[in-house]
Amino acid sequence: MNHGPGEVIPLKAANDVRDQLRRPVRDLRLSVIETCNFRCPYCMPEDAFPFGATEGSAFRLTFDQLETVVRAFVRLGVSKLRLTGGEPLLRKGLPDFIRRLTAINGIEDMALTTNASLLARQARALHKAGLHRLTVSLDSLDPKRFAALSGGRGRLADVLAGIEAAEDAGFERIKFNCVVQRGVNEVDVLPLVERFRGSGHVLRFIEFMDVGTCNGWSRERVVPSGDLLKRIAQHWPLRSLQPNYRGEVASRYAFEDGQGEIGFISSVSAPFCGDCQRARVSADGQLFTCLFASAGHDLRGLIDAGEDVLADALAAIWRQRSDRYSERRAEAGEAEHVEMFRIGG
Repeated sequence: MNHGPGEVIPLKAANDVRDQLRRPVRDLRLSVIETCNFRCPYCMPEDAFPFGATEGSAFRLTFDQLETVVRAFVRLGVSKLRLTGGEPLLRKGLPDFIRRLTAINGIEDMALTTNASLLARQARALHKAGLHRLTVSLDSLDPKRFAALSGGRGRLADVLAGIEAAEDAGFERIKFNCVVQRGVNEVDVLPLVERFRGSGHVLRFIEFMDVGTCNGWSRERVVPSGDLLKRIAQHWPLRSLQPNYRGEVASRYAFEDGQGEIGFISSVSAPFCGDCQRARVSADGQLFTCLFASAGHDLRGLIDAGEDVLADALAAIWRQRSDRYSERRAEAGEAEHVEMFRIGG
């Protein structure tokens, strides 16, 4: 049976769909738009993706289609949903769409990842719509370096204003993600920790990953999480914390003085493929079963066939999944990967 947009339905017993490595699907990352107002060099460098080259809604899924995707995944066991992009706040009508998603029985946790440059004008509407969790990408607190890391397109002041607006709107425990690159923004690590310690928010450092094919990745530019942990602990002693749930990608540490926690996402130095429970769907309807995939599964025809058909197809695809790229990076060679902006990281 198919259900109308926004309709509240009773939760059916989720199928225990497992892939070839016995991993269930519990987490869906749904891209609502394929473009961004930044051109961060490690994600969407402007020389490869000039403005105008990716914009356009001709192949973008409608909100009805996106909702069908979510409902189908819920039937497979998904309970965590993250809206991504591109920059999701560029998608018109997003608060109304979020309101529809909050009516889906089975979604226990919903979040949105943003660069926060447009957040000041939308934070209150997003919170009112039912979104209560935000993740903000923030690689530097130095205005000049921030501008460079956004491809010359971002202003730190706009992001800080967006964060303040989100706090005022009622968003608590915001997560901040910083991608650390050797020789680029290592100097920002300690200032970021100092800024967010005791704020009630959570700062997470991400190892520079070889997502996509045009970000100039090399292992020499990766700063291992272990090195950052030692560096931070010299200033503020830390103790390890247990994961909040199986499959959590960030290793968590609390400040010994009770001033909150930080996290480390270590896909290069400490791969976590064995517990990966994530599926990713791009704004144009491609399913990717790994962040480092080279190709996706086209869902458009299946989506239009309805929730039942789509759920059956998704289950079949997931059961064939055997991705473990991060664990096999050394032997994978120079395989092409889908660009990160298409699937939201």
